[in-house]
Amino acid sequence: MKNLQQNLLMILALALCVLCAWQWYVQTLLHNEGEALQRTIQKQAADIQEYTNSIKNMDSEISGLSTRMDEMKQSALSNEQTALEQKREILRLHSSGDALSNQVVQYKDAAIKLDARLREAADGVEKQNEAIKLLITNRDDAFKKYNDAMKDRNALAEKYNELVERFNKLQAARSTNQ
Repeated sequence: MKNLQQNLLMILALALCVLCAWQWYVQTLLHNEGEALQRTIQKQAADIQEYTNSIKNMDSEISGLSTRMDEMKQSALSNEQTALEQKREILRLHSSGDALSNQVVQYKDAAIKLDARLREAADGVEKQNEAIKLLITNRDDAFKKYNDAMKDRNALAEKYNELVERFNKLQAARSTNQ
C-alpha cells in the first residue's frame, strides 16, 4: 500500500504538474489573446478617435462648404439678376441703335439733298460770278469808251479854247490895230 500511496501521490503530483502546465499554457493563451484584444481595443479606440476627429473636420468642412454654397447661390442669383439687367440693357441699346441707324439713314438722305442743293447754289453762284465778270468787262469797256470820249471832248474843248483865245487875240489885235 505504501507503494500504492506513493504511486498515487506520484500520479497526483504528476497530474498536478500536468494540470499546472496545462493551466499555465491556457493562461498564456488567454494572456496573449487578452493582449491581442487589448491591442485591438486600443487600435479601435485610436481609430474611433481618428474617425471622430475626421468627422469633426468633415463637419466643419461641410458647414464651410454649406456657407460657401449659400454664398455661391446668392452670387448666382445676383449674377442672374445682373445678366437679366444686362440683357434688358442690351435690348434697349439695340433698339436705340436701330433708331439711331434710322436717323443716320435720314441724315444721310438729308445730307445728300443738301449737297445737291449746295451744288445747285454753287452753280448759280458760279453763273452769277460769270455774269458779274461779264458786267465788269462791259463796264470797263464802257468806262474806257467814256474816258476816250472825254479825252476827245477835252481835246476838242482845248482846241475850242485855243481857238477862242486865238480869236480873242485876233480881235484884240484888230481892235488895237484899228
